[in-house]
Amino acid sequence: MSSFRLRFSTTRIEHWASRFSDPDDDSLRLEVARARAAGYLRKADLVRLARWKTPRSQRRVAENPERFVREVTRAALSTPDERLRIEVLTLLSGVDWPTASVILHFCHRDPYPVLDIRALWSLGLEKAPNYDFEFWWGYTQACRRIAARAGCSMRAVDRALWQYSKERQGRKPRGKDQRVGGTLALHPRRTRISSGRG
Repeated sequence: MSSFRLRFSTTRIEHWASRFSDPDDDSLRLEVARARAAGYLRKADLVRLARWKTPRSQRRVAENPERFVREVTRAALSTPDERLRIEVLTLLSGVDWPTASVILHFCHRDPYPVLDIRALWSLGLEKAPNYDFEFWWGYTQACRRIAARAGCSMRAVDRALWQYSKERQGRKPRGKDQRVGGTLALHPRRTRISSGRG
């Protein structure tokens, strides 16, 4: 099990989030608002989300049949089972854990982080591990605790984690962000989660 340690103070979440700049970010949220309300994605929604996360997967994602996209995403967005929610999305061609996390981040009513190597670095991981449900759930809980402590949205947390890494990874930290006392240790607690298995 991984432990996560935020490399900067939670009081700086809004600062780092405000430095994030992606012209597609706001338009993407508006485009997928229909999917959130409907409870499923259309193929065009899926392709758009995948392109935002990683353009390399776009061709494979586009191979998914429309009906399959709707049914798989309907299952992911409606099930109360956390493990099924993320793992069912990986049945879609071209959708791995990071892209599945983007779908939940933008389309689910509950707050989910985007699984990204930059965000992981900002939480103290030097390299991405092999993704599995235990890692995903610990990461989700850690990001939810950050959002709660900072009093901000999961979108702000995601933007801040990504931006901090973009500006600081490979550089020595300076100033306020260097304070160890300002960091937040985030150790995922083992939480019982309904997995549908006895």
